[in-house]
Amino acid sequence: MHSDEQANQVVEELTGHIYTALRDGGLEAEPVVELASLLEAWGKSTPATRELLERPATHLTTADLTRLSESLLGDANFEPTFALEPRLWTTLEHALEVVERDVRTSGITGTLRLVTQDWDSSGLAWVEFQGGYHGNGIEPIAGSSAQGALADVADAVQETIMELIRKVWPVCTTHDQGLHAGYEHGTAVWRCTGDGTHTVAPVGELP
Repeated sequence: MHSDEQANQVVEELTGHIYTALRDGGLEAEPVVELASLLEAWGKSTPATRELLERPATHLTTADLTRLSESLLGDANFEPTFALEPRLWTTLEHALEVVERDVRTSGITGTLRLVTQDWDSSGLAWVEFQGGYHGNGIEPIAGSSAQGALADVADAVQETIMELIRKVWPVCTTHDQGLHAGYEHGTAVWRCTGDGTHTVAPVGELP
């Protein structure tokens, strides 16, 4: 019988293995059925877990395994880590390069980079500025979308910089109020709430 900690570790290993197999090929029934059994044991019975446990594994086609594996990953609330999916980190790095243009436009100097922290067991990315960091960690899943990455990185950069320079950044030149990262028609933008919310510029294109 697994302890909760051991069971969590087993689920983490199984979901990572299944995700990688779905991505790269070589998916097998055994780990998928094992994950379904664990979820059922935890009281998380779903259509996918029941189908996997009721049908003989030898009767599952490749299409069945793919469909059920994708469902199980959702049932287990799985999200890939940077180690499993390096492209997520790459997308965040590209987003940081874009946000950095706004930082330099404002006359702020100092090295900006993405880092992970040894103390952070959740595996988030953090924005480091001038050797320090603060504020919002960025979930790996943010790197699954270019615009989502821009908004999340802009938010993290803003909080980090404001903590270290001790003043608001960036600022709407019309209303002298701080801007906030948001979306407009699916594009990451800087918005101001002064005199009614309005968009100042796309992220990376502050005047």
